Amino acid sequence: MADAADKTSSYGILTDAGVERLRGQLGIQYDDPTPPHNYEAHMDGFRHMANGYGDGNPLWSDRDYAKKTRWDGLIAPPMFVTSMGEKGAPAPTPEQKAALKGDPLAGLGSYQAVQEFEWYAPIREGDHVSASAALVGIAPKANSAFSGSTVGEMRAWVMRNQTGEPIVIRRGTWIRAERHASAAKKKEYELPKPYTPEQLAEIDAAYAAETRRGAETRYWEDVTPGEELQTIVRGPLRTTDIVVWHVGVGMGITPTGAFKLSYDVRAKVPGLFTPNALNVPDTVQRLHWEKEWANQLGIPISYDYGAIREAILTNLVTNWMGDDAWLWKLSCQHRKFVYQGDTYWVKGRVKDKAMTEAGGEVRLEIWVQNQWGTITSPGEATVLLPTRDKPVTVPRSAERDAQKIIDREVEKNRPLDTRVSVEQAG
Repeated sequence: MADAADKTSSYGILTDAGVERLRGQLGIQYDDPTPPHNYEAHMDGFRHMANGYGDGNPLWSDRDYAKKTRWDGLIAPPMFVTSMGEKGAPAPTPEQKAALKGDPLAGLGSYQAVQEFEWYAPIREGDHVSASAALVGIAPKANSAFSGSTVGEMRAWVMRNQTGEPIVIRRGTWIRAERHASAAKKKEYELPKPYTPEQLAEIDAAYAAETRRGAETRYWEDVTPGEELQTIVRGPLRTTDIVVWHVGVGMGITPTGAFKLSYDVRAKVPGLFTPNALNVPDTVQRLHWEKEWANQLGIPISYDYGAIREAILTNLVTNWMGDDAWLWKLSCQHRKFVYQGDTYWVKGRVKDKAMTEAGGEVRLEIWVQNQWGTITSPGEATVLLPTRDKPVTVPRSAERDAQKIIDREVEKNRPLDTRVSVEQAG
């Protein structure tokens, strides 16, 4: 009974004991509990994903167009991989299974902070993708302006196609914070206001002016550090856009399914559902479209997913680079909320370029800012461009073994684990 009482009393509370239990999961591979939205890659899936962030690139959706490119057929938009990922982790040992059981920080909010991607092969129609995930780092923090004491939870995914070839290595950091502390914390918010006809006309003009490099090859020799990418706009964000996004990528933490299927999920994982205003259990994800639930968590109105911004940033880059290039790396930080009603102004510039073993590398500084000019998600991207005498060679991962890749990530993040006492810091 004492153990049950301790578990109940610590639910939703950030404690040193919880962080230490979390630390016991470091480096252990596991399968994501939510089934993938797409088991097999297909043109319709590519199209639905691209629709979700407003990308009309025919390389993802027009077989006749794609057949004429260097890819000789359709390839998936870069972020399509996040909608895939069948079970790929090895069976855990009894000790590993015990360490992975449950969430040591159960009841805490989870807020996406950083995402990084490295792409090593395109996804083509008919491909299957397996995913192996692991906790690869812990970064205790003294406090947060939003919610008091927090802890950074760093995870990595090794995603491979049906031949076992790594196609994407993905890394992410989520800030875990006490929900009640978030609700109690007083904070100034930069909220959207009704748009004037002039502001809407400016947005429409940016939509009308948007272009894609497409089949016109952009050569490495022609790129100049400091040059700006064409700005693109997405928004103002509506609930409709969130719905279309979910059509393309699925539901994420809540398995896709309505009515009876939703009940089946709730029966297994009741913590994913909380009562709405009518006392009806509904997914915790509804804070992205239900203002009342967002308010209970200390957020003034509903907000977007960081993944939407990541996809829009790839859209900026692929528009600029053209069909013959390869988006190799992208990283971004999510520093501010983007609320429903906000507009994404997506911008970038060439930071530098170099000829390396990988080929003609160009590093881009990219970012999302809102209608107030506040940067919400700064990031960087590395693009491989063809030269006038050599096409791009898509890089390959130097390591195929998932555990070795994960072990390398753990070692890389180990200096960040300062073992600060979150209880003392609070």
